[in-house]
Amino acid sequence: MFAITNRLPRHAVLPDYGVDGLYGLASGLRRWLHDSTAGWHHGDVAAGEGATVVVLVIDGLGDRFLCVHGAGSALLAHRQGRLSSVFPSTTASAVTTLLTGVSPARHGLNGWFIHDRRFGGVIAPLPLLRRAGGSVEAFRLIPRLFPQASMFRRARRAVVVLSPQDIAFSRFSRHHNRGARIRPYQGLDALGPAIVDEANAMRRNGGGLVHAYYPVFDALSHAYGSHSAEALHCFARIDAMFAALCERLAGTGVRLVLTADHGFIDAPPERALRLPAGGEVAGMLDAPLFGERRLAFCAVRLGAEGDFEAWAAEALAGKAVVMRGEEVLAAGLLGPDQPHRRLRERVGTHVLLMEPGCTVIDEVEGEVPHELIGVHGGLTTDEMMVPLIRVRA
Repeated sequence: MFAITNRLPRHAVLPDYGVDGLYGLASGLRRWLHDSTAGWHHGDVAAGEGATVVVLVIDGLGDRFLCVHGAGSALLAHRQGRLSSVFPSTTASAVTTLLTGVSPARHGLNGWFIHDRRFGGVIAPLPLLRRAGGSVEAFRLIPRLFPQASMFRRARRAVVVLSPQDIAFSRFSRHHNRGARIRPYQGLDALGPAIVDEANAMRRNGGGLVHAYYPVFDALSHAYGSHSAEALHCFARIDAMFAALCERLAGTGVRLVLTADHGFIDAPPERALRLPAGGEVAGMLDAPLFGERRLAFCAVRLGAEGDFEAWAAEALAGKAVVMRGEEVLAAGLLGPDQPHRRLRERVGTHVLLMEPGCTVIDEVEGEVPHELIGVHGGLTTDEMMVPLIRVRA
């Protein structure tokens, strides 16, 4: 139960940090990996069972998309229900929860962009880039930026991670997959056979986890739109791969669990609020916006809070709900667990919760702007709800 005193955006779906959310799925998986007597509810694994589990994460595959476009698909046929994403509903926050088993409050990655003065202000922690350009470098950068260990580290069950070749050995990936054997793959056609190979090998050696991640559906939805021909074609290919997995693993007892980190909506350009570099709002801020276009965190300059809130009341009417950062923290929207020591800085003084279809985009000198059709990070059902698909082969 969230202690929220403000109103919320229309049709808002709040994150579930219990059994019906990604956090519950991930924390249960972590417990199963580290406790040989535990079971895993979401994987249909009994207590103490030495099962072989495949977890396949399709970046951006929302439950509403599946229900609207999935008629006749193997994915919809095996859908067991839906789960909520975390807050915000974005890759950096949700995928990190799926790799650590802890909430965004604990791991501290509360958006594609975060604020951390130690490393230059606003940075993108996954590619380790600054908003204004240039890579992030610092003494002992990785353990300081990512203090939370991978759920695979010191696990009592074997783990293999299948990761796209271009990111498999990035600094983010190496840290968050520590304890697992990393196997890179190139393209969707290679992913299915790699899952089958690793699952069969693991099954012969007493069981464990095969964790696979596929990012292309997300990239296409951003570039072309969440209901575009390109996204639909990619979905069809994912479904064909999933059907082939079910067929090739039939009779093995392997548990196949497919889910996603978040879903999507499309945001028309006319509903984008654009804040120019050097403009009135930029002058009220100590740093560029961080978080997401659909849920932005703001570091308002000391003494400028009244001016910022007056501007927001006029300029954001019907476009966003404004909450103070301390309210977001007090409400527990980022989840349970001991909070990250820099969480207050990373939430900022104010948070813009965008209404359905609306985005906020600020300009930063030196940053190359990206035009996105499909977006996420907000609180709509399409963004927040992801499928839980499960097969006992």
